Amino acid sequence: MRADQVMNAPVISVTPETPVVEAAGIMLQHHISGLPVIDTSNRLVGIVSEGDFLRRGEIGTQKKRGRWLSLLLGPGREALDFVRAQGRKVGEIMSPDPLTIAEETPLDDIVRLMERNNVKRLPVMRGDELVGIVTRSNLLQAVASLARDTSSPTGDDRQLRAAVRQAIEKNEWCPSSLDIIVRNGVVQLGGIITDERSRQATIVAAENVRGVKEVHDHLCWIDPMSGMYLNSPEDDQAARSGKSR
Repeated sequence: MRADQVMNAPVISVTPETPVVEAAGIMLQHHISGLPVIDTSNRLVGIVSEGDFLRRGEIGTQKKRGRWLSLLLGPGREALDFVRAQGRKVGEIMSPDPLTIAEETPLDDIVRLMERNNVKRLPVMRGDELVGIVTRSNLLQAVASLARDTSSPTGDDRQLRAAVRQAIEKNEWCPSSLDIIVRNGVVQLGGIITDERSRQATIVAAENVRGVKEVHDHLCWIDPMSGMYLNSPEDDQAARSGKSR
């Protein structure tokens, strides 16, 4: 499988001028752990992730070093830590020059890059254009959906995936972090919903795409207030069946 068969697209992004508080709110709203940073020329210039919010002055977790260690590291390191703890714009706390992959990058290469560089997400580029992002959760979804299927996806599957995504994403009830995997006309739907009525709407939208043979529901419901979550009825049934064996 390739990056374009599992990636999230289109990508939710921010700019270097986006306030840090606003970026944190976007991540919470969409239940995502990282955001690509795009400049005014539409170039990818960085990534801001959960890790960039760990050492922040607002919550009193900024780095505190002893006097001798501070002297050893020098004022430059102290200045950098101050900016990351107190910066008010995404451009001041983001990780610049992120690693990227192409749409045709195989999944085994993606996993190797993630492991070697200890990253959880890789932007997908078409030339200089950001077209998607692959996260560890996308890979988990691929494993869960396709572990029993060793056949290779076809060009028809790739076209069908694009059509299903278009049919779902044009609606206000579209799940966040939408994952779609298609193999031999069988659609696996993943993502996050906050209203159970969105589940059936998403399934029906996928079923109505010409060429779809079957749709499987892996959508996770999350309560926006408490953070409580429930797996899909299909996944719960599969888990119960596994325990009963």
